[in-house]
Amino acid sequence: MPLMQIGSLSVQLNRKAIKHLHISVLPPDGRVRVSAPKKMTDTAIRMAVVSRIPWIKKQQQSFIEQPRQSQREMVSGESHYVWGRRYRLALTERAGRHEITRQGNRKLHLWVNPGTSRDNKARVLDDFYRTEMKERTSELLDHWQPLLGVEAAGWGVKKMKTKWGSCNVQSKRIWLNLELAKKPPECLEYILVHELIHLLERHHNERFRQYMDRYLPNWQERRTLLNSGPLSYEEWEY
Repeated sequence: MPLMQIGSLSVQLNRKAIKHLHISVLPPDGRVRVSAPKKMTDTAIRMAVVSRIPWIKKQQQSFIEQPRQSQREMVSGESHYVWGRRYRLALTERAGRHEITRQGNRKLHLWVNPGTSRDNKARVLDDFYRTEMKERTSELLDHWQPLLGVEAAGWGVKKMKTKWGSCNVQSKRIWLNLELAKKPPECLEYILVHELIHLLERHHNERFRQYMDRYLPNWQERRTLLNSGPLSYEEWEY
């Protein structure tokens, strides 16, 4: 993606078949990405970005201040989050099937074969998160799709580098970030409703915001909650 230099700010510029310019400040380090209409001049793009610099700087500062987890070593006593609640990991090595069990509201018990690598232990945890996500998302879809009068043709859960969720309006397919399983449950609901509303309105315009206000009046509070929690340890790339 080509870069545009605007003063001290380096901006990733993506020209697309859209009507309006959109500015994104991306985690974890506040990289700026601009999606602009194909016919929009460089001068017009620069002016639009300059007018939003105070907002951009505020977003970048929030990422700088946001706490980050250290790299997970998958050892006993380590902290992991499930639906916004912190759990301590208890590791037991024994022959048999790899699995995770949740013990009350404080402990995740990980059962693995002796000598299992850190990466394979992490995969077992990811599978646990994926199961949690799918169960809760299915329940939310049963509630929200009839309420909104829309139906996704398909949906899935995967690790995503720059988005909490995405919606392909043409195929009506929704993807949700696996990391949402670590956040409070109202964050998953916010992202799912956000993506479903894209089936009613493709763009983040006033009509889109009106839908969000109507169906999820506290959506902005949920967005703040989502973006205020610890970021996972990842080598994020764009």
